[in-house]
Amino acid sequence: MFKKLLVITFINFVFITNVLSSNLDIQARTAILQDFLSGKILYEKEPDRSIYPASMTKIMTSIIAFDLIKSGDLNLDEKFIISEKAWRLSTAGYSSMFVMIGDEVSVENLLKGIIIASGNDACIALAEGIAGTEEEFAIMMTSKAKEIGMENTNFANSSGINDPDNYSTVRDIMLMSNYLIKKHPEYYKWFSEKEFTWDRTGGDPITQGNRNPLLYSSIGADGIKTGYLAVEKYSLASSVDRNGRRLIAVGSGFDTKNDRSRESSKLIKWGLTNFDLVKVAQSDTPIEDVEVWLGKKKTVKTYVNKDIYKVINKGRKSLLKVTLKYNGPIHAPIKKGDVIGRLNLSYKGEFIEEYDLLAFEDVKKLNIFSRLMKSINFLIWGDV
Repeated sequence: MFKKLLVITFINFVFITNVLSSNLDIQARTAILQDFLSGKILYEKEPDRSIYPASMTKIMTSIIAFDLIKSGDLNLDEKFIISEKAWRLSTAGYSSMFVMIGDEVSVENLLKGIIIASGNDACIALAEGIAGTEEEFAIMMTSKAKEIGMENTNFANSSGINDPDNYSTVRDIMLMSNYLIKKHPEYYKWFSEKEFTWDRTGGDPITQGNRNPLLYSSIGADGIKTGYLAVEKYSLASSVDRNGRRLIAVGSGFDTKNDRSRESSKLIKWGLTNFDLVKVAQSDTPIEDVEVWLGKKKTVKTYVNKDIYKVINKGRKSLLKVTLKYNGPIHAPIKKGDVIGRLNLSYKGEFIEEYDLLAFEDVKKLNIFSRLMKSINFLIWGDV
């Protein structure tokens, strides 16, 4: 028989089982809002509708470089030579870093030119330097997209300039943003930098500001990327980190720049003011002691191997119960990491989900004499 222990009794809240977005209307063709730590979707509006991601494409361009840097196959000081193709984009009216043919530009400067200045020329230079051609680089981008679960995305170029084969969804852009923030926090901070100065060849240095409007507001945004195409209108992937709680919002099809800024801000503020985040359990941190049978320790500490977060809906309360279930006492020997039970979550008495409950430490078995005496003591006195 399983033994039940109430572990967390302070969590009184509504467990959100559905996306609660019916009372909010965001003026965009498609949008999504996610609580980062719990992974919970708080709002969605046609999140799987196909879009042209425009310059949000540059998030993946940056990810490819960051992955290579992390694996040791690329370094920030490495320099790439600017081709005519890259240079032509800087003179064609697109957002640019303003590189010149034959310039040797470091990977770090190209990345900052992409992330902060939204330079299409920098994208091509980085793509050609890494993969030889932009076409080969786009194949790498699409492969990475599939790897991280972006099921409705294809990349045809590195910058997001108009191409019918360069498409995605706001849900996929959200997944891509998650990957960036989780896997490359040391470089993600570049997305919050408000300006970049490029000491260009043959001219005065050029300082350009970050195009993300939320960086200049009080909302607490620290990234990530704007976009614009005439066929798609305005788009924005944004993220806010406030007091350790992060939200990620992606919207596309805003009619104007002002709409993009206002509606994205409205969506994030709605998430911050209507929901709270509660940590149920922290990875690799002891939760509760459970009894041990015939071990050198009377109890063993338990833990889960992942952080467990749940979202609170403010103003509506019910009861989420968190219990440990195990068949106890647990027989020694026990090794750290052994599955010895389950951590269960239930709402209104109905099971929601469960996680493996693991032993936090080794517990050795008593020697044969001690085991014999303990067993005799139990038979006589019932004392374990």
